[in-house]
Amino acid sequence: MGISIWQLLIILVIVALLFGTKRLRNIGSDLGNAIRGFKSAVKDGEEGAAAEPELLTRKEADTVTNQSGQSGQSGQSVTDANSVNARDAQSKL
Repeated sequence: MGISIWQLLIILVIVALLFGTKRLRNIGSDLGNAIRGFKSAVKDGEEGAAAEPELLTRKEADTVTNQSGQSGQSGQSVTDANSVNARDAQSKL
């Protein structure tokens, strides 16, 4: 009860006559390039997300080192620095 091969061939011929083979080839290559670009963007995003916790750990270590080296800093400014780091991490996601 589905679409037979003959019906698909007739539809293909009608589409080829309406759009032309050159235009269909261009549409196919454009669609292929778009899919390829999307896949590479997703792959880059996954690699960036995997490296991000390491980056955050380094930032936190630098912040703690900088804060412990400075004298006369209050506990309030340490809390503010931690909230800024948390906001930066949230904005990167």
